[in-house]
Parts: sequence; structure tokens; C-alpha cells
Amino acid sequence: MSNDKNNPGDILDEPDLGAAAHYFNRELSHLHFNHRVLRQALDEHHPLLSRMQFCCIFSSNMDEFFEIRVAGLRQQIKYGREAVGSDGLSPEQALNEVAEIAHRYVQEQYEILNSVLIPALERENIHFVRRREWTAAQRDWVARYFEEEILPVVNPIGLDPSHPLPRLVNKSLNFIVKLEGKDAFGRETGMALVPAPRSLPRLVRMPDDVCPGGDNLVFLSSMIHAHADQLFPGMAVKGCYQFRLTRNADLELEDDLEDLASALRGELLSRRFGDAVRLEVADNCPAELVNFLLTEFGLSERELYLVHGPVNLARLMALGRLLNRPDLDYPGITPSVPRAIRSRETIFEAMRQQDILLYHPFESFTPVIDLLRQAARDPGVLAIRQTLYRTGAESELVEALADAARRGKEVTAVIELQARFDEAENLELASRLQEAGAVVVYGVVGYKTHAKMIMIVRREESGLKRYVHLGTGNYHAGNARLYTDYSLLTCDDALGDDVNKIFQQLTGMGKALKVKKLLHAPFTLHSKLIELIEREAGHAQAGKPARIVVKLNALAETEVIRALYRASIAGVRIDLIVRGICCLRPRVPGLSENIRVISVVGRFLEHSRVYYFYNNGKADTYCASADWMARNLFNRVETCFPINDPALAERVLEELEIYLQDNCFSAELNADGTYTQNQPAEGEPRLSAQTILLERLTAK
Repeated sequence: MSNDKNNPGDILDEPDLGAAAHYFNRELSHLHFNHRVLRQALDEHHPLLSRMQFCCIFSSNMDEFFEIRVAGLRQQIKYGREAVGSDGLSPEQALNEVAEIAHRYVQEQYEILNSVLIPALERENIHFVRRREWTAAQRDWVARYFEEEILPVVNPIGLDPSHPLPRLVNKSLNFIVKLEGKDAFGRETGMALVPAPRSLPRLVRMPDDVCPGGDNLVFLSSMIHAHADQLFPGMAVKGCYQFRLTRNADLELEDDLEDLASALRGELLSRRFGDAVRLEVADNCPAELVNFLLTEFGLSERELYLVHGPVNLARLMALGRLLNRPDLDYPGITPSVPRAIRSRETIFEAMRQQDILLYHPFESFTPVIDLLRQAARDPGVLAIRQTLYRTGAESELVEALADAARRGKEVTAVIELQARFDEAENLELASRLQEAGAVVVYGVVGYKTHAKMIMIVRREESGLKRYVHLGTGNYHAGNARLYTDYSLLTCDDALGDDVNKIFQQLTGMGKALKVKKLLHAPFTLHSKLIELIEREAGHAQAGKPARIVVKLNALAETEVIRALYRASIAGVRIDLIVRGICCLRPRVPGLSENIRVISVVGRFLEHSRVYYFYNNGKADTYCASADWMARNLFNRVETCFPINDPALAERVLEELEIYLQDNCFSAELNADGTYTQNQPAEGEPRLSAQTILLERLTAK
């Protein structure tokens, strides 16, 4: 850049692609994505309960953001590793900006809850009944509930020199209580702690006989507040205030472990008690109690969040299950099964006829489960290999693998034990598969196995044949109903050979094996992406049409961003559909004026990764498990697979174009880092990509 004082929108004669002004900070971009999720709670095109869900999902997202990203910044500062990122911010600067923005977003969240969502629920005869509103009959019912359900499991703790503040579990609900008087031993204490057991529901539905008319719910916190005096007999309760502590939840494992599973079990216990990173407290809590908590946890006001309402809105996601109000939620969908599968007796037969591409949740995930079920029972199947990242506690896929192992098939499962927040479940399913007779491998220490692959070896008249599933999302039937992801079912010989080689690398030792069609991290994916982007730039410089369309969850890897900038300067038209983090700055004259970035946040979580390169009319279309982030490209095992069938490739491009036309749930990233919500112009129809795909694909 010719002048370091240029603003992002200035025309740059010779842009310096390394200039900090050309990159957004990753943490701040992550926060802005969470804010886009929160803003869905205000969109009346969503049903009311769905809007409430978005408000709760924002809390869940912010929890993980503090547990991992904020904790990481604090660790860098603590250990003096204050390297400046490509955006020019040090960890201390980033942490200060994060705190300022996060406080603003959390305040907005509670304003939306209290001023918009709760009044809207009340208009639908759904009430959160406050203590001051309880009738005599309701007070009696609450008293009985407290006596029977809460009192037996609550363990109050007086705070004095012999009873210091205990180590509190990460994200647990607690109450700090102000007391007066002496206990049974004659001790005077001014404070006590009441941890709320996680086994207790945060919301309880009042029975119709004590609260007729509509749906009436009471908070656990209200019941504990009302009967706190029963926890401290003979003492005067002067105040009871809820709070919640968030801790560092990132696991740290050495690369030279002898037993990854054992080490992980130990780390999972320590995760519950990592360093404190955030304190949420009811906004009516006296300053002396707030300061006591801050001091005890080693936090400052920067980490303090005073909230006007429940301190853990994520637990309110249970609201929909407590109500029978389908009129306030999206109707269920019936995913379609392609005719190519329906018309054949087995999935193997269907795959022999043609490649099959599924787009979940619009198209069913059941064929993937059925593939494994049929393989388990097929006498011709000799071996099954599968990667597992997130599957869910009651996985039909895992049960099919176990069934295959029990029937004598050679079953190998590559299980990623370090799938964040699913580690305990993955340890359990590893044990289940081992007990069934499967070979369980934990991948490569230091490289998370994030690739989604199944390979089935079947003996046929012509010899052994490989049947393969490759996906962009997890082998999780629940997620497949909520996340958008592609699945490719194929028996292409070259792809089968490539998948076999990657499994060999994961389960054995030796040098990286050369593959023909797949791109895979950490070996070839990054360099090939740069090559494909540069090829488009070359076409543009030669005066040929050039275009790149990419759909991702996140874009942060600096070298890829620089390659996209160079392509834009060369004249390549670039459309990026990036749901979450985006560190690339679009629409800067002379740098990225040919790059458009949109984010789609709607009913379903956009999760598919798709890469399209026009290539002078000989297009290359890929689906992948990898986002364009350093961790995916260099520190994970990832697969990127071509869509070889011309009709399927054309279909994928059509679906990308549908997203680019969305004027309902898409927002466009501006050069200054803000997002502008796309809306139909006057007289234009509303175009929701997810609605169009739902109507088009479920009707097949």
C-alpha cells in the first residue's frame, strides 16, 4: 500500500496485500456472526418459538466464544505470547474490543427478550409467572414443589474462613445469598452460596388447576428465591442473587502422548474447572457482593456482565418442549429420497448405476444410514471403514457399525476423540465399538480427523468393489435435520482408491500416498486452492470470463485471502457465501471490488462447503469438509471431493445461485465490516434460499 494512512475505501494504486487494513479480526468477525443470529429473534417472518430459539442460540454461541476464543486471548496475554495478527491487533487490543462489543450485544439480547419476545409470548397466552404475581394457590404449589423436588438436592454452603468459596463448575447456575444472624453453631456469616443442581429444570410448567388459562411457567430461580429462607433456618435472608461463571474449556493435550484416551479423560475433568473468563450476575445484585465474586474469581469489570433476566438463556431452549404449540413453530419437514434410490432394491445397486448427491436436510439422511445397515447384513461385504467426528449419543450409524462387527465384518472406525464438547460421547462410542469387535483408531495425534468418509468393500462377480460416502457434514442424524450438508454416494474407482489411501494414512504409518481425485489436508488442499484461484486470475488477465463461487462456514486463512485479492484485482468475479467468520474485506476499490460476501442465517444452519471455479467453461466443482481456515488446511485431516457428474455439478451451481439471490435471510458484508440485511425492493418477491430449496427438493 502506497500510504499506511489510507482508509479501507481508498483507491490503492499498488495494494500491499499484507497491510493490516485489508483484514478483519477473527474474534470480532465471530462476534458479529453471533449478533446476526441474535437479530433473527426480531424477524417476524420466523415463527415466534423459532425467534425465541435464536435468542437462546445466541447465548449458547456466546458461551463457546468465551470458553474458547476469549480464553485463548487471555492465555496468550498470560504467557506473553502477544503476537499481532494479520489484522494488526494484539491479543490485549482484541480482548478490549471484544469486551466492548460483547457487552453491547448482551444488553441488546436482554432488551429483545424483555421488550419483544416475552410480550409476544404473553399475547399468545404463554406466561412466565413472576413471584410478585403468584396467587395463594400458586404459592402453595411452588412450596410443595420446592419441598419435594428442590430441597432434597440443594446443598447450601455458608461462606466463612472455614468454608471458602468452592470451585464452581463451568456455566453452572449459582446464587449468592446475603444473610443476617447466627447459625446452629453460633457462627455469624454474612454470605452463603447455593449451587443449583444441573439435574433440575430451569423452567417448570405450572399445572392447569393452580394456573388456568394458557401455558404458565415458573423459573427455578424464582422458586429458590422465594424459599431461600428454608435453606438457612433461623437466619434472615436479606437477598438472593443468581450468577454464573464461565471458564476456559479448551483442552490442552501433549503431542507425544502414549494413551490419548486416558489423557483425554483426565482433561475432561479439568475442563469443568478451568480459569474463569466471564461472570454473569443479576443486575440487582449489590455492588459489595459483585465485587466479592470478581475478587474471588480473579476477574475485572471487563469480564462482568450484569443481566436483567435469567443468567443462562441457553437453558430456555427447553421452552418449545414444554409447550404444545405447533402453531408457533415451523412445521416439520419430510425429506425426500431421490428416485435413483427408491427405484432400486439396494443402495449398492443404485450407486452402481450413477453417483448420487443428497442435500440435507431437504433430502433424507436415511440412505446414508441404510447404506451401513445393508452393508452389515450383506454377505458380500467384507470390510467397512468410517471416520466419526460427531455422531450423537444414540447413533444409528454406530449401531450399524457395531452390528457389522458382530456379524464378522472387518470394521475399522477412525474416531476423533477431540471433537470439541463431544469428547465424552466419542470415548463412550469407541468403547461400544471395541466391545462389538471393531478396530478403533484415534487418528493422528496433533491432527484432528475432520474428514467425513465411509468406505465399504464388497465382493462381486467382477471382483472386489469399493462403495464410498463422502460428506461435508457430520455423521449425526439429528444434525442432518437441522444443518445443510451435501452427501455424495459413489463407487467411482479412482475416488474409492483415494479414500482407501487416506484410510491407510490414518490407520497405519508411512509417507503420504499420492491421490488422484481427492484434495486432502494437510497435504494438497491448501496449495491446490491457491492454484485454482490463480488459474481463474490467469483466465481473467487473458480476457476470458472468470468466476469463483465459494460457500463456507468461515474464511480466515491469510494466503487464501491474498490469492482472492489478487484474483479480484485481475478481474475475477468472486461470490463468497460465508456464514460466520470472514476476515476478508470486500468491495475495496483497487483491491477487492470484484468480491461480494454474503452470510445466510435462517431456519437451518448453513454448514455445507462448496468450491466452484469456472475455468473458462470447463468448470471444477468440489464439496468439502474444510473451511478456509488455517486449522482446517494445516492442522486437520480433511477431504475435498470433486462432483464429476455434469448434471450434479450443474445442480450444485444452481443451488449456489439460489443462495446468492436470497433477499430474506442473507446479509452483505461491507468494506467497513458492517453487514447490510438484504431485503426485496418494492414490488419484488421475497426469495428465501432455504424455502426455495425446501420446496424444490422435498417435492422430488
